[in-house]
Amino acid sequence: MKIISSIREIQDLALTLKRDVRRIAFVPTMGFLHEGHASLLREGRKRGDVLVLSIFVNPIQFGQHEDLDRYPRNLDGDCAIARECDVDIVFTPTAAEMYPGGFQTSIRVSNLALPLCGASRPGHFDGVATVVTKLFNIVQPDVALFGKKDFQQLAIIRRMTLDLSLPVEIVGMPIVREADGLAMSSRNAYLSPDERRSALCLSRAIRLARERYAAGEHTAETLLTAAQELIEAEPAALIDYLELRDVDTLETVSTVSDSTLMALAVKIGATRLIDNTLLGDEP
Repeated sequence: MKIISSIREIQDLALTLKRDVRRIAFVPTMGFLHEGHASLLREGRKRGDVLVLSIFVNPIQFGQHEDLDRYPRNLDGDCAIARECDVDIVFTPTAAEMYPGGFQTSIRVSNLALPLCGASRPGHFDGVATVVTKLFNIVQPDVALFGKKDFQQLAIIRRMTLDLSLPVEIVGMPIVREADGLAMSSRNAYLSPDERRSALCLSRAIRLARERYAAGEHTAETLLTAAQELIEAEPAALIDYLELRDVDTLETVSTVSDSTLMALAVKIGATRLIDNTLLGDEP
């Protein structure tokens, strides 16, 4: 397994691989890997001749007073997981390498970036779209894999890839959960034991909404009220958003269907967690 931090080095290698007609599978991450990331890597191993993992905590997608400085990092642990998943190349650039002095260009996706996380984290998705575009240009992947836990991010990357005619297949992979239902996230490491238990209100709210929908309740307001009451009964929880939206447009809906996305962001203490479900999907 090669560990490369230079843009020029990995880009030259990628272009050589492309000339040799080697299919490149790519999993971009911010590190502190867990089983959710490993599931992407294992699928990427099936889809490419060469598997590339990037580890880069992207500063331009963090707003003021967000957790850039304390975002969890463990490069040795990440590389151990990468080896277990048979990764060929780990790309670990620095912020100075990715954004040299004078950097002033960004990518912006309009409507899809406005609701949900975009409403409470202005500029976040500009940073995501910009770094992913850079990484695609550097790594030259044929296929890139992203988790569905960051559903809005996945939708934006799909739209950006289509709009900019980027020759990359985008694959969305299912949310991986702990045995008790909590969606795996690098930020779970911030939670104290009591907060970890409180955080289960996210998956419990999702389960409640799914059960009510399966029983025949299709009114968005009714489902949201039930989920909101469940979360608000948890003293440590503060809802950022809890919404039902069309899975393709991310527009709000009043009547739900199999193609309705339930998305939520909840602060547990100082830690902001996100989760989602598509009501028509298998649990």
